[in-house]
Amino acid sequence: MPQKRHRVHFKIYERCFTAIEAVDFLHELLQCNQNFGPEVTRTQTIQLLKKFQKNHVIEDVKGRWGKEDFQDNGCLYRFPPTSPLKPYPKRPPCRPNPIPFPQWSDQGSLTSRVQIHGKSIDLNSEAWYKRHSIAIGEVPMWRLVKRRELTAAHVEEIWKSRTLLHLKKILGLDSLNDVMDTKQLEAKHILHNIYNTNKQGIVVLDDRSKELPHWLLSAMKCLANWPNYSDWNQPMYLGFERDVFRTIKDYYSFLKEPLLPFHLFDAFVNALGLLQKKHVAIEALQLCCLLLPPENRRKLQLLMRMMAKISLNREMPPLCDSTGNRALMVQTFSRCILRSKDEVDLDELLSTKLVTFMMDNAPDILTVPITLKNTVEDYVAQQRRVQIKYPGSDMETTLNPTFVQPQTPAHDYEYQKLSQTPDPAKVLLEEIISNKQISAKEKKKRLKQFQRSHPELYKQSFPTPDSEAALFPERPSLKSQLLFFTLKRPFQSFQRTRSFRM
Repeated sequence: MPQKRHRVHFKIYERCFTAIEAVDFLHELLQCNQNFGPEVTRTQTIQLLKKFQKNHVIEDVKGRWGKEDFQDNGCLYRFPPTSPLKPYPKRPPCRPNPIPFPQWSDQGSLTSRVQIHGKSIDLNSEAWYKRHSIAIGEVPMWRLVKRRELTAAHVEEIWKSRTLLHLKKILGLDSLNDVMDTKQLEAKHILHNIYNTNKQGIVVLDDRSKELPHWLLSAMKCLANWPNYSDWNQPMYLGFERDVFRTIKDYYSFLKEPLLPFHLFDAFVNALGLLQKKHVAIEALQLCCLLLPPENRRKLQLLMRMMAKISLNREMPPLCDSTGNRALMVQTFSRCILRSKDEVDLDELLSTKLVTFMMDNAPDILTVPITLKNTVEDYVAQQRRVQIKYPGSDMETTLNPTFVQPQTPAHDYEYQKLSQTPDPAKVLLEEIISNKQISAKEKKKRLKQFQRSHPELYKQSFPTPDSEAALFPERPSLKSQLLFFTLKRPFQSFQRTRSFRM
């Protein structure tokens, strides 16, 4: 907006403009803009400038603003010296980590006489030790070993590997390498999509430059809440809602890449094969949408909400003469949501089918999967607990009945392909079986603990009792030897050829 010196009532005002100049400049600008066009009238331009004055985008030369008294006359206006933008409230940083365990001494592992229980206990309480030692006898010694602290990078990789493992299981695939390139997935995107959301579950972006334009958000809200949108009590002219819809359509039509990126196309197409089982398909699409970049997920959430509301709104006038509003939503936005990099004729059918299902189930699909969230949070919390080391053994466990998967060194923590990653639980079972330094009684005890923690894996390794008994070859017992001699020579007295000791 050009600004220059003006004189009114023998007083000179620097860097200002008249109302007529503002209307002329903004009217010409709107008519040349592809989002508005030459249909914009001078009256509409004045109404927009009234909004500017009310929201302190402009003010009169005396610093007054807040009222819509802007007129097409010679009154002087200026831009305020400070930005009219309100400070955007900063969300607290993502804190998926629980409260850290009390720091132990760096001199070495602490030793405490405790009994293992599932619930949390006071390890330093002498009263607890005395009470239980009297009740159950002497409490064995356990060595508490401090766990290595998990970094943010470790937590991100845990989220990524667990999410992909869950997705692979739902899709029924041996490997995800055929449907996506896991190297292109950002682990931090998963954490952001889970923890950085508003009350409606929509992702909140840290980088405001990637946000949708304000005018587009207003247009989408207008159609989503039609005819009860607060900024317009009534349409300004006949066909106003069609012009608003055309504006939204033009914006999404010029996207360089669909909201579901090209490298995830095959993953979403595989989820289409599960549509016969609705709840399974919803769970698979939940995980696929969790892999999206935050800006893509936010745009998809807002677009799906608008499409679903328009398709169900009976008060919405027809936005097209030849097509109903529901079919129009799918037809208009299917290509900007899903398409392959090398477009083929089948893409349109696939995208139409997927977009229709996602529009009908948007609240369930575009939400955070609670089961996955709780599972990974529990696993991360378990990795931060104190380890207990058995005397005379290298096997370690935590302060609960379940076993913990062995920790991975920091340099090996980089994500590997799931199909090539051995199951840590299987490794732990093999260590128990092959450990010759522990007694048979201790080995049976640990196998029972493993069976309670991983019953399915234990059943795969030992399908029958005979396979389990093969680990412990039976030695001839004293009782069987005595029975043998009794049956062989029942009427002969024992000769002291061997000594039997109980």
